[in-house]
Formats: sequence, structure tokens, C-alpha cells
Amino acid sequence: MQIDERLEGKYNDLKRRVRSMERVAVTFSGGVDSTLLLKVSIDVLGSGNVLALTAMSPTYPRAEREEAEALAADMGARFYMFDSTEMEDEGFLANTRDRCYHCKTRLFKTVLDIAGREGYVFILEGSNADDLKDFRPGRRACLELDVKSPLLDAGLTKEEIRALSRELGLKTCEKPAQACLASRIPYGTAITVGRLENIERAEAFIKGLGVSQVRVRHHGNTARIEVEENDFPLVLEHRNEIAEELMGIGFIYVALDLHGYRTGSMNEPGP
Repeated sequence: MQIDERLEGKYNDLKRRVRSMERVAVTFSGGVDSTLLLKVSIDVLGSGNVLALTAMSPTYPRAEREEAEALAADMGARFYMFDSTEMEDEGFLANTRDRCYHCKTRLFKTVLDIAGREGYVFILEGSNADDLKDFRPGRRACLELDVKSPLLDAGLTKEEIRALSRELGLKTCEKPAQACLASRIPYGTAITVGRLENIERAEAFIKGLGVSQVRVRHHGNTARIEVEENDFPLVLEHRNEIAEELMGIGFIYVALDLHGYRTGSMNEPGP
């Protein structure tokens, strides 16, 4: 592989960690991180010892689930799609700052049950070293339920994961970062299927205009749009169509965030 010695060392450490587990179930979203994790798991353990598990939930766009299934098929992975239950959890729906803890606890308990029935010993998930820099209450669920995070444990950052993905020829190497749709709703505002569907529709429309990365933050009757700075001209060019579409969805005000897209903006302190 055409990577530097330091990254090669991390890559070998990742393979060693996965190989030691022998039979694994990978929580698989089809994003950059979980795709690399699934690929490495299959490479070192063989497809018969790896199960890709993808949740069906209103918190994730349908297009992402379909893409995950196609990616798993391309890699020859055994694939299992299941219904998640976080929308039945009052702690999650209340949308407090530990929302992700409630969601991940539900998710991993379901995954543990499926994996146990199917004979898979370890559960793997795709957190990376950069995730430790942000507020991640879901990390506590991993630790409590002994879910393994090999990418994080090998010290791999997002950019290093992209570099390895390019070397391995993975389609996701340049895929924009993904996050659950609930992350667009401010803490303290209840999570509802209707709000999630409105966000999904709004983001799908803006992406359809050619925008590479978008978040539509749901502030009641206001949609706050985050895109990369280089996509500002495209958004402004189509501002009338975007406003008309989002107002048709139910928003009254449509705003472009001049700070642009950034991860964890809902965790930023207020004035």
C-alpha cells in the first residue's frame, strides 16, 4: 500500500485487533468509518465470520440504508437489516444532552441479541480517534455494553480512514460525513417522526441541487442551513427554490448559516 509508515502501523494494528476477535458483527451505516471497518473485518476473518447489521429508523434517511445494503453486497458481507427502537424510548424522545446514550444503548442491546442468536461473539462499531474531541454521550453505551471500537483503539483519525479507504478502493473514501437526523434538532425540543421527515426532505432537496454536504437544523419554524463555504454560491443561486421547497415542507423562515457546515454545531454554547 502507498501509505506512510506511521499509517501502515495503525492499519496493521487494526487488522491485528480484528483478527483476535475471530467472529464479529459490525454495526454498519454505510459511512466512511463503518465501511472501512467492515472491509477490514472481511479481509482478515473471511465473510463467513462477519455479519453487517444495519438499523432501519426514521433517524436515518432511507437512501443511506439502501446504500449500506448495496455496499455490503459489493463486499460480499452477510447483511442483516433490523428495526431500531429508539423512538420508543422516552429518554431519547425528550432530546436531552444524553440523547445519544439512550439511542446507542437501545441499538447495541438489539445488536447483541441478534449477534448472539447468529453465533457472532463480538460487536464492532465505527468510532474513530477524532470522535473523542466532540461531545459523544453514545460512547458511554459502548463501554457499558462492551462494544468494541477498533478504529478508535488503533488511533485512526477520519483523514487516515479516508486515506486507507482510497488505498483499498472503497467507494466511500470521499463520502461526506453522516450523522443521525436527530442531531439537527436542538436539545430540549422533542424528537418526532414528523420533524425527522421534514429534515430528511429538506436535506434531500438541497443535495439534489449538487450541494456536497448539508445540514438543515430544525429550530421550530426556522430552518438553518449549513453547507460548506464553497457551496454558498450554489445555495444562493437556488435560494428561491430552496425557500419555496422548505416553506412547503412547513418552515416559515429559511436561513443560511454564514459560519458554514461544521460537526457538532448543536453542541456549541450559546451567548
